[in-house]
Amino acid sequence: MNAIPPIWLLAALPPLFWAGNFVLARALHTDISPFALSFWRWAIALLVLLPFAYTDLWRQRALLRRHWPVLTLFALLGITNYNTFAYLGLQSTTATNAVLLTSVTPVVILGLSVLLFRAPLRRAQVLGILLSLAGVVLVATEGRPQMLGEMKLNRGDLWILAASLDWALYSVFLRWRPAELEPKPFLAAIIAIGLLPLLGLYAWDLASGHRFKPNQTNLAAIGYVAVFPSVLAYVFWNRAVVEMGPNRTGQYMHLIPIFGAGLAVVLLGERLHVYHLFGALMIAAGIALATGIRWRRP
Repeated sequence: MNAIPPIWLLAALPPLFWAGNFVLARALHTDISPFALSFWRWAIALLVLLPFAYTDLWRQRALLRRHWPVLTLFALLGITNYNTFAYLGLQSTTATNAVLLTSVTPVVILGLSVLLFRAPLRRAQVLGILLSLAGVVLVATEGRPQMLGEMKLNRGDLWILAASLDWALYSVFLRWRPAELEPKPFLAAIIAIGLLPLLGLYAWDLASGHRFKPNQTNLAAIGYVAVFPSVLAYVFWNRAVVEMGPNRTGQYMHLIPIFGAGLAVVLLGERLHVYHLFGALMIAAGIALATGIRWRRP
């Protein structure tokens, strides 16, 4: 029996973990500063990963030294910038704006692939993107697309847009990841490098007088974001991008608002509505169309 999960599942799990990350970050935005949450997230993630990656890190140390420039690029984009930008955005933007703006990431990935690397673009991909994006809009606007004309960008929205562009660059540039560098040492290396500027930002944050209480809720939230949307999500996402390419994998980002709605029901007691169902079906159909998934019975 093949114990490796299907590649579509590896691509779908990170959006689930990231949706939880968004929900927690917004819920605790008055308790934990963006810089504190980002720093402790990755510091603990590195501690979790090191026992599993240390041997491979030592064995591939020559490769790490040789490829340090591109590893630094991935570290800045995927570790230092992305989550810090998102956490800064969630300090002041609404949930509807954040979800809707995050949903543009697959389109940005596709555009960057075409502009920077002349990636081919099929008609089915375009149709799938438009269908899934329409599903996102349906969910984000609560079944009232006319709300789009009422949305106003604030500083938080601009941070979310910056995070979306940053993640799109990370996903597109993964084609430059050294093929001979194994997943665990690659992830451990970029976390370690990305933590250096985060340490400086966190030190500045502390000097500015920002503190958080190490209570059970805050520590549990940091533990979650350190393991699931950090270590596991990045391992799964990197593998999916390698197997399917950034354009096809990027379409799974449209699952974030669907998972976010589900988590809000479970954790916050919010109600599901008809537009959630139709939006979820449109997103799933769009992803299947854009990525060429063929659902087969086992």
